Amino acid sequence: MSLMGLTAIELGRKIKKKEVSAAEAVEEALEAIEKKETAIHSFLTVDKEGARRRAEQVQRRICKGELTSPLAGVPMAVKDNLCTRGIRTTCASRLLSDFVPTYTAEAVCRLEHAGVIVLGKTNMDEFAMGSTTETSAFGATKNPWDTKHVPGGSSGGSCAAVSAEECSLALGSDTGGSIRQPASFCGVTGLKPTYGTVSRYGLITYASSLDQIGPIARNVEDCAAMLDEIASFDKKDATSVKRQACSFREALTEDIKGLRIGIPSNHLSEGLQKEIRQAIFAVSETLKQQGAVVEEFHLDFMDYAVPAYYVIACAEASSNLARFDGVKYGYRTKEYANLEEMYKKTRSEGFGSEAKRRILLGSFVLSSGYYEEYYKKALRTRAWIKQKLDQALERYDAILAPVAPTTAPKLGVFEGNPLKMYQSDIYTVAANLAGLPAISFPCGTDCNGLPIGLQLIGGCFREQELLKAVYAFECTRNYQRSPFAMEGERTEKCHRREYEQSI
Repeated sequence: MSLMGLTAIELGRKIKKKEVSAAEAVEEALEAIEKKETAIHSFLTVDKEGARRRAEQVQRRICKGELTSPLAGVPMAVKDNLCTRGIRTTCASRLLSDFVPTYTAEAVCRLEHAGVIVLGKTNMDEFAMGSTTETSAFGATKNPWDTKHVPGGSSGGSCAAVSAEECSLALGSDTGGSIRQPASFCGVTGLKPTYGTVSRYGLITYASSLDQIGPIARNVEDCAAMLDEIASFDKKDATSVKRQACSFREALTEDIKGLRIGIPSNHLSEGLQKEIRQAIFAVSETLKQQGAVVEEFHLDFMDYAVPAYYVIACAEASSNLARFDGVKYGYRTKEYANLEEMYKKTRSEGFGSEAKRRILLGSFVLSSGYYEEYYKKALRTRAWIKQKLDQALERYDAILAPVAPTTAPKLGVFEGNPLKMYQSDIYTVAANLAGLPAISFPCGTDCNGLPIGLQLIGGCFREQELLKAVYAFECTRNYQRSPFAMEGERTEKCHRREYEQSI
């Protein structure tokens, strides 16, 4: 198996034992990117020389004993809405196609401080607005399990890069399921922490009260190790929360005896793909065999979560994206007669159709005639959804639910039908509205060989219980690698066999 086929913890252990070097790991990752990017298109920017230079520095510090993190020397990808000093950061938008930040996001800084090596920036839906990466101004990312299908979004590039074994780890952001849904579609693990756990400093914001940065990896142990590094209070972020010191990785034990898990019965309706429903029951049986108590219950808010989410998210987006006007940075139209025309033409030419749609919707619900009718009602609905989830999580330690109604759809399925795309977020947006932690984990494949992912939603600041439950489940199965990740190895074996036969 290649180095990129190892988990991040396994690779970090080999680097510490001097079985391989950080430079070797980076070179293998860059080679994988070069071979696979034509088909997958996970990355928008690859910082080859910066990664090589950083690998040498990290290796020296590991040898001196200065870097003790289990992730030191491991290559990582970063979603392209997280600022990185000296590396282009575009949000997959024409508006920021040449933007190079002068500072680095706090979450990225903390991982770099631990010795993780940034390879480059990954593709995404424009300004994180979408569920497929097809709204990217630079073209869609493909799913490593089947390149005719989407990888999900908006963190589709990060999840596809981990799944295709172009890197060991990735950072994403989750506004309404943007880590969990692509993690499910790509057969990897993705965690949205409790709102405020990870600093949002350096994240180019979509919806301020919903966005949260989180880890993406091949398994739950790697996610826990990343969370150990990025979870911290940051005075530069007004939404950052001081939490009691804890080790998320130390929470990983197989003992889940007595853990109470609820399954919302109305999440299992006719709109859910049959194989996902079967997977929920199969996972629940596995957890029962390990000592968990699993039962069904009813959640009332299913019909209201998506409308409330999109009203609030679009309202916040219309405000946040007002800064992109061609004056201070980013794209500016070439021909204009006055300032007002410059604003209009810059934004008309710079934003894609989905971003424009959400900005217009947000401006509409915030307008004086409709603020009370839409935005205020959405805020009240949000409070009611949080109350219902909090009540459920007083009875249960975690809620087991689908991530999406289906496995990864084909490319182009949502073209011309944005409402259908919005409805695909039905199972994920509630955790963001309530600010709760949630984790997506792979649990099998459907009849077409596409990954099935489920999610666990937990109470506020109770990530450890979610991590423990997923770890206990992971211990009962082997990780399934994507066909695209194994393709190079199959080709290599085939060439070796042909060579042996020839002699």
